[in-house]
Amino acid sequence: MKQKLTPTDTFQSIDEILAQQSVKLLSLNPQKTLTTSFAELGNLIAEYNTDIEIITTLQETLEIIVLTQLQNFPENIFWDFDFLVSSMLRQALIAEEGAVPFLKVFGEKMVYLTEMFGNKTEMRFRYVHDFMYGFEWARWVQKEPQKRAHIEPFSLVFLDYLLVKGKELLQRINHGQIVSYKLCDTGYRNPFTFSREPEDEYRLLTYLAEEQLIPVAVWDSNASPVWNKPFQEMRQQLALKLNIQPQRH
Repeated sequence: MKQKLTPTDTFQSIDEILAQQSVKLLSLNPQKTLTTSFAELGNLIAEYNTDIEIITTLQETLEIIVLTQLQNFPENIFWDFDFLVSSMLRQALIAEEGAVPFLKVFGEKMVYLTEMFGNKTEMRFRYVHDFMYGFEWARWVQKEPQKRAHIEPFSLVFLDYLLVKGKELLQRINHGQIVSYKLCDTGYRNPFTFSREPEDEYRLLTYLAEEQLIPVAVWDSNASPVWNKPFQEMRQQLALKLNIQPQRH
């Protein structure tokens, strides 16, 4: 018989890490201010799977992902993880190579991606929002919807695409070939024309969430990712509407 466990204590260790770092765990959910705790997410996972090895590996993988985000994106604002967690479990349970090997590979790719795009490389992006909330994924799907619409935002296929894109971007940055990703006077890169200072980022993203213009509602474990809305254009338009100032370089 496979051993069962109540994973609240296991997942609570991630909550404790976040508490130690004094992170304000803001959610983009228009219905609430703070994110679902990892202890709560652990209980949801236990409703679907009670295999101790899978649950332990999932918790360890999430802990590494959270730690890496904290280290490389210390100014990140929104910290929803619900849909990422459910996606990891769903993919793990149907993976040909088995759940535990899948989760380990997933964790490695997420860590590599986070380190590549964060503040410790020349990339120097400030937030994980564009990745975690599906803006990058929606833009990618829109380029070839027939081939990509069925590929989910946290699939290994999409993570691999981002890893390739990241390497290419770093090469172009190092060769001085970047126009739209110039460093701002804040020391971060911003591919948009409008300011993404924390107060501006908060205002714009919360407004987009209220208008249902977030591609992946990561605060909802059962979210249905949406790719076929003009997210980039709407973001630009709403930045103007909210009188968010142009980005200073």
